Amino acid sequence: MKNLRKKISSQLFRTETPMLVYVVVFASIFLLWRYRSYNEDVALNFIAELFGAAFTLFIIDVLLVRAKTKRWKIVRDEMNYLIARNVNRIRDGVSTRVFNFNSALDMAHSTEEYLAEIRKRRSAFLSDIVSLNQDEILGKINEKEFFSESSYAYFNEKADELWNILNMRYADYFHPELASHLIGLNVNLKDLCGHIRQYLKSNRFENQSDRYKNIGRQGAIVSLVKIITLLNTLKKEGYSESASMQLDDRR
Repeated sequence: MKNLRKKISSQLFRTETPMLVYVVVFASIFLLWRYRSYNEDVALNFIAELFGAAFTLFIIDVLLVRAKTKRWKIVRDEMNYLIARNVNRIRDGVSTRVFNFNSALDMAHSTEEYLAEIRKRRSAFLSDIVSLNQDEILGKINEKEFFSESSYAYFNEKADELWNILNMRYADYFHPELASHLIGLNVNLKDLCGHIRQYLKSNRFENQSDRYKNIGRQGAIVSLVKIITLLNTLKKEGYSESASMQLDDRR
């Protein structure tokens, strides 16, 4: 269990009532207790009311949190798997479509060992990419294949898939850090699509071909570095998983 997943689980047990409400209630009780020497009956009546309100808050709050936790447990593992599967697919798409990553493994390995080794090599490959400068990254890209309509369609589709996850009903239970990573990934994928479009303008405006290509290249490299950084972060937090090939593998 990784750190971010632990944070998400702990998020489910957090109170629905702001801590400030409890502070105000107990501060009021304390002040009224001090005030009782001036008008004991009024002070004690207010204190009784506040104790009743505090008791109601505590009970209702506990019941709400338990109910939310019970509901979330039904879908929590499936949501985590859905996110991890999408992250894994994007990692694969970036490494193969953009950089033509090829693990060059011997197929004699068993399926499980083979996939594990590919993931290991791909992780090392993507970690190395973010340490390179713009020119070095650009040198690893096949521009003709990357700056194409098919690449635009692919990355736009992946951005939409992430947005659909964020718009799901149970996305309200995401830890803010996870939601931030997913939103950032969506935004940078959309930006990458915009830079691909910018590059492709060179085909329509031949007299400004170099200008549009340079703008597209520079913007795409910036977006790619941000995308890979987010993907690497999500993987470290446990969010990168290939499609399940076993029954009840995640239960």
